[in-house]
Order: sequence, then structure tokens, then C-alpha cells
Amino acid sequence: MTDMPVPRLAAEVFQQRLFDWFDRYGRHDLPWQSPRSAYRVWVSEIMLQQTQVTTVIPYFERFMARFPTLEALATAPQDEVLHLWTGLGYYARARNLHKAAQVAVEAHGGELPTDSVESLIALPGIGRSTAGAIIAQSTGQRAAILDGNVKRSLARLHAVPGWPGKPAVERKLWALADYYTPETRLADYTQAMMDFGATLCKRSMPLCEHCPFNDVCLAYAQGETKRYPESKPKKPLPTRETIMLLLHDPDGRVWLEQRPASGLWGGLWSLPQFDSQSELTTWLDSNVEAPERAPTLACFQHTFSHFRLAITPQPVSCDRLKGVREKGAWYDPSQPSEVGLAAPVKLLINQLAPFSLTSTPGHA
Repeated sequence: MTDMPVPRLAAEVFQQRLFDWFDRYGRHDLPWQSPRSAYRVWVSEIMLQQTQVTTVIPYFERFMARFPTLEALATAPQDEVLHLWTGLGYYARARNLHKAAQVAVEAHGGELPTDSVESLIALPGIGRSTAGAIIAQSTGQRAAILDGNVKRSLARLHAVPGWPGKPAVERKLWALADYYTPETRLADYTQAMMDFGATLCKRSMPLCEHCPFNDVCLAYAQGETKRYPESKPKKPLPTRETIMLLLHDPDGRVWLEQRPASGLWGGLWSLPQFDSQSELTTWLDSNVEAPERAPTLACFQHTFSHFRLAITPQPVSCDRLKGVREKGAWYDPSQPSEVGLAAPVKLLINQLAPFSLTSTPGHA
């Protein structure tokens, strides 16, 4: 393992220290731990990508209540899957989860192929670390993980320079992750590594004085825990602008359109978007009877990983449509359909609800 930095501890010593800490302070009552099936672990791991445990728990419980089995998820409409994902963000995760469930039903008899990491990563949305977490936690087979928490912990312990997204740096961290992974207690070890990074070796203000490895941690010895792991080189986020049409009829229903399956908010239902007021005017003239524009609402920004979207909401009331665009439908905020909505769209629709137009919180 020429890529591996010199380990700070023998693997057995590292494991024992980690287990001693985990047995006292780790999380042992998470909903996906009992029962700990491959399906439940998989759903939790996908939800936990880019999202904290406290946020995920209620989403996971609602998801499991509706889709208790992989087959139930595979046969569900995508709209329903996205509806239960609304608010978690990174919606490609939900689309891939749905696709992977369908592949598992068609090609693997309705079960996740946990015989190897390679079999799992062939499914949509499952990477090497997620595959390792599923196998280790649900089967007890030996498989290493390297999620964000583990990367941070190992990078600090060994003072590994560079951004972990670079292949050379990632190879070093994978070598360390594999070196420290034990042959037994794989489910506990995997959870312990995730818990350690999430609750002790935190991104900001790590609790180094309580760390079972502070006597061998190079970043701590150097007084440079903030340096490791190094951040991704930042580029200025570009800003795009859009006008979102808040078209509502006399019954208070809002006109929505389903986004294409891929791309921004893929598969979700959204307000119609336009690049300019003239483009919006052309659409209204073609599709709406007697539109009445209200003043535009305050512009706000929604930030994605690679750009910012400046959204200007344009309320318009109408009696009815005289033309219907493909994949469009009226949405009743007072009796919401179970469809997936992008977070800013849900926010804007809620502003049209009668209670938000006639009262303020705490007042009649």
C-alpha cells in the first residue's frame, strides 16, 4: 500500500479505542438500526448524504411507513417518492433510489445484491462508501467506508494534506480506511466511525479534549485541526435569474408543471419559469383568459452547489386557461396533492394560502 500514510496506531489498537468510545457515547437507537435490514440501511445512507441525522430521522420514518419494503418503493409512482423527499434536497438521490429499487426487483429478485461492493455500485446512486456501509451494517461482512465524516477524521489523525476530492488524496484515505476496518463487529465499527466524525471530530469546533486519539492525532499536535481536511478550491458561484409565475385561479389553485426527469429539480413539480417579462407575457397571451398581474414579489436567492438562482415571483390571477401546456396541472394548496415540490416552490405556494394572506402569526 504505497499510497497509505504511516498509520498512527496498529489497527487493533485503533479499533479497540474506537469501540470503547462508541460503546459509551455512540448512537445505538437510530430507527434504521432496528431492524437493520439492507433495505433500511440503504435508504438511511442515501438520506444521510449531505443531510444531518436529526433532519433525516422523521423523513426516514415517514418513508418506511409508506414504503416498508423494497418492492413497495419500486412499484410506487415517482411523484409519491419525490413528495416524501420534499425538503431533503438533492432530489437526484430520490430518483436514483427509486430507479435502483426497480432494478433490484427486475434483476435481483427484489433484494439488494449485498454479495459484493461491486454488485451494489452497479445500481443507480450507490457509490463505493455507501455500498460498504450497506454491506457492513446489514450482513456483517468486512467492507470499508469513506464518507465525509471518515475522511475528516482520518485526514486529521494523519495530517493528510490536500482536498479529499482529489484522486491521489482519496486513495490515501481509502488505504487508511481499509487498514483500520476490523474483521468483526462490522456494523458497530461502521456506525462508530460515522458517529465519531459527526459528534466528536466535527467539521467546526471538534471536541479534541474528549477524543480517544488526541495523543496520536497529528493535526491536534500541530494545533491545526481547522486545516484538515483541506477544502475544495472555491470558484465564485455564478448567478442565474428567473421569473416564477404564481398563476392562480378563483378557487386559489396554482398552476404547476412537471420538470424534465433530469436536470434542475428533475421530476419535481414547479412553477412555470421564464427568462424575461416579455416571454412571460407571450405565454400568458397564449394560455390564459383575462390574466391580471399583481406587483412582483421580492426577489430572493436559492443556492445550489454550482450556482445561485435569483427568483422573482410574479403573481397573476386568471379565470381559466385557454390552452394547456404538457405536464401541467392545477394544484390546490388547501388540499395538497402528494407530489414532489422544490423547496422554493413550496415556500411560494404557501404564501398564496388564505391564512397567510389574511393574517400574520399570532394575530387573528
